[in-house]
Amino acid sequence: MRKLNRPTAHRVSLVKNLATNIMVGVAGIAASEVKGVASMNGGFVGGLSEMLGKKTKGVKVQIGDKETVVDINLTVEYGARIPDVAWEVQNKVKTQVECMTGLKCVVVNIHVQGVSVPKKKQESSSNVENEKE
Repeated sequence: MRKLNRPTAHRVSLVKNLATNIMVGVAGIAASEVKGVASMNGGFVGGLSEMLGKKTKGVKVQIGDKETVVDINLTVEYGARIPDVAWEVQNKVKTQVECMTGLKCVVVNIHVQGVSVPKKKQESSSNVENEKE
């Protein structure tokens, strides 16, 4: 009879890291599919971690035994209603994470980092300012 190897701390850490990466991907894809989301970004700290090789794209996940918490940093498109976009992202991420992982998603925190203004809007507003002078 073959003995089963007990999971070592290293193996448990690898499995948890893999689960975290999968959940970050699921949450990031779900959030980016919502109409009104211009981009996913991690702010200053996220930018540093992306330069160091961690491509989190503005998603942070904390995993417990049976539940998880998700934090999402995003930029909203100009003209979109921010509360509606945030609510839609929360619902979609919660549904997808629970469906794909089986863990209960207790909180989805949305952090709006800014509003993305289309190039034409930026150019026309600067032209109006130049005409006023």
